[in-house]
Amino acid sequence: MSVEINSIKSHKVRSIPSGEVQELASFWQDQDVAIIFFRRWGCMLCRLWAKEISEIAPILKKHNIRLIGVGVESANSKEFLENKYFDGELYHVEDISTYQTLGFKRFNVISIITSLFWKQSREAIAKGKGMGLGGDFKGDWVQTGGALLVERGGKVLRHFIQTGPADHLTNQEILKHFNLEKEYNEETMANKDRENLTCNTEVKP
Repeated sequence: MSVEINSIKSHKVRSIPSGEVQELASFWQDQDVAIIFFRRWGCMLCRLWAKEISEIAPILKKHNIRLIGVGVESANSKEFLENKYFDGELYHVEDISTYQTLGFKRFNVISIITSLFWKQSREAIAKGKGMGLGGDFKGDWVQTGGALLVERGGKVLRHFIQTGPADHLTNQEILKHFNLEKEYNEETMANKDRENLTCNTEVKP
């Protein structure tokens, strides 16, 4: 699925913590942008993705690319902000229709529990636990998310949809879409330590 950028440009988001409301189109009006649509602020796997993508934040800033994190609601956003999981701007949508328009689907109780036993999830859970990221059940815990990489003016470079709670667009992929792959450093830019870990699936999704 590829999103038609005009279908979401007028959708509104609210800044965390200022509360200022603006349209999504303002994000790519004057510069390139990487927008991460998180599932839930209290989700350990979302916190892990936030920490990992923050490792390329200096590169994005150097090239005038905005890094924005969006959630479905404000619940638990204060803790997410205060613990500095994400080195970028934070917002939450005014209406869940934004996630629906982007094709981000919802789990049910059985599918969300089952997905935590997938190899990708077990590896991410182990890494998140090792980093002490924690998690809770506050908020909408069956929603999926994704990412939208947009060029200045509104050209969509990549529309990524999660298939599971630990699914993510890697730092290397993000930099590649902005033609910055030469600045990727495998040793320092995350996404490389999720394999070969001792896994424990007891986690707040």
